[in-house]
Amino acid sequence: MNRFLSRNAVCFMVLLLPILDLHAQDALINNIYGRARQSLNGTWQYIIDPYETGYYNYRWQERDEKDREAYWNSDVPENKTDRKEHGYNDQYTLNVPGDWNSQKPELLYYEGTVWYKRSFDTPMVGRNEKVFLHFGAVNYRADVYLNGKKLGAHKGGFTPFNFQIPKGMLREKENFLVIKVDNKRFKDEIPTINTDWWNYGGITRDVHLVRVPSTFIQDYVVSLKHDSNVKQHTAEGWIVMSGARTGEGVVEIPELKIKQPLKIQGDTIRFEVKLPGVKLWSPTTPKRYDVVITVGEDVVKEKIGFRKIQVVGKQVLLNDKPLFMRGICIHEEIPEQVRRANGVSDAVQLLNKAKALHANMVRLAHYPHNEKMVQVADSMGILVWSEIPVYWTIDFTSAAVLDKAKQQLQDMITRDKNRASVIIWSVGNETPVTPERTRFMSTLVKFAKAMDYSRLVSAALEVHNVNGIQMIDDPLGEFTDIVSVNEYLGWYGGLPSDCRTAQWQVKYDKPLFISETGAEALAGFHGDSLTRWSEEYQAWYYREQVNMMKRMPDNFVGLSPWILNDFRSPRRNNPVYQEGWNNKGLYDHEGKRKQAFYVLKDYYDFVEKNWQTKPLVKRKKN
Repeated sequence: MNRFLSRNAVCFMVLLLPILDLHAQDALINNIYGRARQSLNGTWQYIIDPYETGYYNYRWQERDEKDREAYWNSDVPENKTDRKEHGYNDQYTLNVPGDWNSQKPELLYYEGTVWYKRSFDTPMVGRNEKVFLHFGAVNYRADVYLNGKKLGAHKGGFTPFNFQIPKGMLREKENFLVIKVDNKRFKDEIPTINTDWWNYGGITRDVHLVRVPSTFIQDYVVSLKHDSNVKQHTAEGWIVMSGARTGEGVVEIPELKIKQPLKIQGDTIRFEVKLPGVKLWSPTTPKRYDVVITVGEDVVKEKIGFRKIQVVGKQVLLNDKPLFMRGICIHEEIPEQVRRANGVSDAVQLLNKAKALHANMVRLAHYPHNEKMVQVADSMGILVWSEIPVYWTIDFTSAAVLDKAKQQLQDMITRDKNRASVIIWSVGNETPVTPERTRFMSTLVKFAKAMDYSRLVSAALEVHNVNGIQMIDDPLGEFTDIVSVNEYLGWYGGLPSDCRTAQWQVKYDKPLFISETGAEALAGFHGDSLTRWSEEYQAWYYREQVNMMKRMPDNFVGLSPWILNDFRSPRRNNPVYQEGWNNKGLYDHEGKRKQAFYVLKDYYDFVEKNWQTKPLVKRKKN
């Protein structure tokens, strides 16, 4: 039996719980876009509240739920003598989904609390119906109130969450929905205080009311069985019901003429389905099938691709064939408009830029990107590395911080485990080597594997120069499926020409992946190749890196240079060449290609033509 669907793994999934009291949201509902839903996107009114006056009274005590000055309660005076010191109106509005930094000049650098409010009408809740309020993401903490009652709170700026709305709370007319959004940074959060990207605040992804039957399909997975015979592929999966029941159901794949009956006993159902004539998903043939699951009154439908990803020896195999990952890192940002990316059109724009590079893989750094990004990658045939924001120096000694990391990892995997494009779960980036950190990170690796054995698990490690040898010996490499490292030889140390004599030593007999490499260039600034910050220096850096890649050890399986686009970062304060931007992008602020783009594209063209048909080069073992 596939370890992914072992009895222990299924039980683990069923028993997953909100790890922290703050994460009191209900268990995530899978496939929101395949459900009956009402969008609450659009124009929301807002109040900027840097002193959190709407949440605390003047004694700095949390306001009582019925406190008339609490910003989650009505702002309408009861009569002409009534005093109200807060109010929502159309003079102050923000678009949802969206970040506040890009929408109002006064909010560009703001970190703190903003209250969002909108009114909406909705049909009455049926007797055999449940209604959930679902958020794609809110950065960072969200406190959610409906008609003056608190539904709950959530922490985590890049993961989805939902709350069931109690019976009787919804009205047919003029529901009063208020979200307190707080994007302040704290040492004991994920990510921590110090990052190298812009801390965009706001309701940054879709908001929906979701209607389901009283007994409904909470979660499910359908995946290619890894030990299935290549001549007769088999899919396997499980379904978790909300509410135990008995009865019958069915799994259908109409294109393959599959209609598999299900016997329901309890709240968890396991199944296997033969897949005669199935075409496997890959970057060259991103074939997906409509999969329909029916249990009782509930029906969910989703396009799912079937593929197998695994490590055999020093190779990564996709559908039993060696894979070389021609990658690029991407931030969830549209630099041309200096805002968070969201939705299908943004995903298409970003992934088409990667396609133009002839990339077959993207590293979605350094946090889970919006759901549409992964769905579009599925349809376009682009492999995905998906990561949680365990970044740099967090508090690795804190059990509470570990729980927050687990929660975000759990939510990322729950949302995207049916996406064929996702092949790597990453548990973090550039974390410093200490015994406490290795225990923390290895716990996350094991946690990811317990949830999903059908994918690879990694983390972006660092390389160390030891007497001229690029040494990869991070103890976390013992636990990950592939050894992934960030290296900037020629940018953060030395010159690009140092790549010519670089030697590599990897402690672990595993596939080696370069998860970052890059150099900054201000678009339009030109000089000779020795002039740092020039496009010529960046192009020289990439030429030397590419030549070094051709001499890498025989376990080298790909790279994802840093980064597709220039992006905003408060850490980057050179007044001439940065001005609050990290300019390592191959595309500039306006979407124009820099010289280095063509250097990397030429390499990827070469790899694309030669990989698997003949050896890339005769590699030397360093």
